[in-house]
Amino acid sequence: MARNPVQFQKGMSEAAFDQKFGTEERCWAHLVEWRWPNGFECPCCGGRKYCVVGYRRLFQCSNCHSQASVTSGTIFASTKLPLKTWFRAIYHLTQTKGGISSVELSRRLGVTQTTAWKLSHKLMQVMFEREHRRPLGGRVEMDDAYIGGKRTGGKRGRGASGKVPFVAAVETDDRSRPFRMKLCQVKGFRRAEIERLSKKILLANSVVVTDGLPCFAGVTAAGCHHMHVVSSGRKAVQDSLFKWVNTMLGNVKSAMLGTYRAIRPKHVPRYLASFAYRFNRRFDLASMFTRLAWVAVRTPPMPYRLLKLAEDCA
Repeated sequence: MARNPVQFQKGMSEAAFDQKFGTEERCWAHLVEWRWPNGFECPCCGGRKYCVVGYRRLFQCSNCHSQASVTSGTIFASTKLPLKTWFRAIYHLTQTKGGISSVELSRRLGVTQTTAWKLSHKLMQVMFEREHRRPLGGRVEMDDAYIGGKRTGGKRGRGASGKVPFVAAVETDDRSRPFRMKLCQVKGFRRAEIERLSKKILLANSVVVTDGLPCFAGVTAAGCHHMHVVSSGRKAVQDSLFKWVNTMLGNVKSAMLGTYRAIRPKHVPRYLASFAYRFNRRFDLASMFTRLAWVAVRTPPMPYRLLKLAEDCA
């Protein structure tokens, strides 16, 4: 059997990362380049001339004398960590297929687990915001799923306590292969909830393939064509018209269980978005680091108090 070229990409090696981003000066220079690709522009007056002042290396406009930091207004704002620690965290989050736990990340970065958790969740917030800008179109397979630990006793299946419901949607290409994916937490599998979600993540005139769960008829509210497979349950998983979304769900759950010890329900959207972010950019693994860093510079600050709040995926 021929090797899958996507699966066996070299990506960015640790040696290549160290050569390009191994010092604080190199990280700062790259951040400046990503923040102002056309050269410095004063956020107050638009002036181009500047000088760098102080140990904080603030950019002072020669026209209005206002000062700006390269990290202000970005996900790196108010950080006390070296930029190379941030960059190495971005490296580990983008070059690991199933993600990396905060405990493992803390060991690799040489920081506390709490600091590693903050870093990873701020970067996953960048992925979260980026993933919701581009809806799916064409032919889309959609299915319901739950994430959460097993509970002894009590109700099983849909409606079980301790489990977070979410929807998986997989866009397929002209060769009927998975191309892009979205994983979105929902409040429940009701038609009104699916209607609301579909209007945000699906383009009109898309062909949406689902199983026989009645709530999925709500995709028609987004102007989509609904087609459901006759089979349900285990048979639906084996249906060739419905196989990719179930394959992706299996990969997601295996990665989650194998990487994270526990996931709080209010943080589920970030974990799901991080998996979808890596999957949707899997064709060029080596550039994923630069792409996430570039977007991080354009993402507003995310203070710790906001990280602890529940997110609304839809």
